[in-house]
Amino acid sequence: MHWPDRRLLDLFGIEHPLIQAPMAGPNTPALAIEVAKAGGFGSLAAAMLTPEQLRAELQQVRQQTDRPINVNFFCHTPPVADAAREAAWCERLATYYAEFGLSPADADKGPTRAPYSAAMGEILLEYRPKVASFHFGLPDEALLAPLRAAGILIVSSATTVAEARWLEARGVAAVVAQGAEAGGHRGMFLTDDVGAQPGTMALVPQMVDAVKVPVIAAGGIADGRGIAAALALGAAGAQIGTAYLLTPEAKTSAIHRAALAATDDGSTCLTNVFTGRPARGILNRFMREVGPLSPLAPQFPLAAGATTPLRTAAEARGSGDFTSLWSGQAGRLARAMPAGELTRLLVEETAQARARLG
Repeated sequence: MHWPDRRLLDLFGIEHPLIQAPMAGPNTPALAIEVAKAGGFGSLAAAMLTPEQLRAELQQVRQQTDRPINVNFFCHTPPVADAAREAAWCERLATYYAEFGLSPADADKGPTRAPYSAAMGEILLEYRPKVASFHFGLPDEALLAPLRAAGILIVSSATTVAEARWLEARGVAAVVAQGAEAGGHRGMFLTDDVGAQPGTMALVPQMVDAVKVPVIAAGGIADGRGIAAALALGAAGAQIGTAYLLTPEAKTSAIHRAALAATDDGSTCLTNVFTGRPARGILNRFMREVGPLSPLAPQFPLAAGATTPLRTAAEARGSGDFTSLWSGQAGRLARAMPAGELTRLLVEETAQARARLG
């Protein structure tokens, strides 16, 4: 296929400007590998990995493909413990603990979401992926300088034009324009007003006008029609996440897959009750009863410590009522097919949609 805008193709060394979104939890090396083999840009999600786990995933990728990939990190400020707030949170969840016969002692077993560190940087310097991307802004320049010196490109997500300008001023190679439709955590870092976050189709052209670096559209894009629309608005490429959750390579639970298959355009909302930071997911019992946005939720990622035991207990009963079922607003468009096949289909659909646009 002929892509008239080659900026991302030349910058990342890929065939198609389709980026598989890094999704902490469901992401696997196999997913990144198959997308890369199909000519897209595969991503690893390192936000919930230890350095040893990241090394193992990068080694698996290296053994199966020499195509370029992206490795993504969170770069949030570590939370300050607030005993009173955490106690109030546990009190709010006490009835659910009683329902499942859980003990308050189980409330400290949440998943780790650590910000990018020098230890992770050492792994990147060892394997040298094409891109290191970030969510929630950027780490300190002292942590980025060794990556830049090694030729690793720096990319980050922005939810507003102001954030995109901030990132460009700090030397990113490209900006991911995360619209309100996107699944998972908001990448916002200069504001915490989720109600003011623009949608993808409004954000992309304004961001394209405001910065010189390539803009990658993300949020609500799950087929060739969405990709073609984003490109028509000036995006250099599209980042796609939810559409890959039904692929066999994704580590998406059976409960999550079933929920995705049953979604429609009004099935998701923003919530902070699972981790303490707003993220878009499929509405379930826990979100309805405790949130969707609760002032009691401890600072990210501490809220997860108390919610994880509830998730585990509910899932053991076959229920997703307490599971963070992350999804964008176009979840219904996700298709159950191998990741490489889906990537190639997205390319074909985009060509067809662009032909219709003229």
